[in-house]
Amino acid sequence: MSAKYETVLVLNTKPDEEAVKALIEKFTSLIAANGEVESVDEWGKRRLAYEIDDEVEGYYVLINFNCDPSFIAELDRVYKITDGVLRTLIVRKDEN
Repeated sequence: MSAKYETVLVLNTKPDEEAVKALIEKFTSLIAANGEVESVDEWGKRRLAYEIDDEVEGYYVLINFNCDPSFIAELDRVYKITDGVLRTLIVRKDEN
């Protein structure tokens, strides 16, 4: 049984734009391999409310997807071990 989720990523902007695009592609490919990506919305570079790892700007990405609930723990683990990821949030969406 799959469920609907959304995840927000805040990526480090220090590497070049190609590195940011590569990270986005990595995560969308991982999600697509374990579920179905509905949409990827790149919000772009934004100023952070507070510094994270001495960074004042981050690249924001919102991904809506469907997957099995057991995959969420693995996705979160991959986020945590990937360099260039400042913050992440994964939320299950209501199916009303």
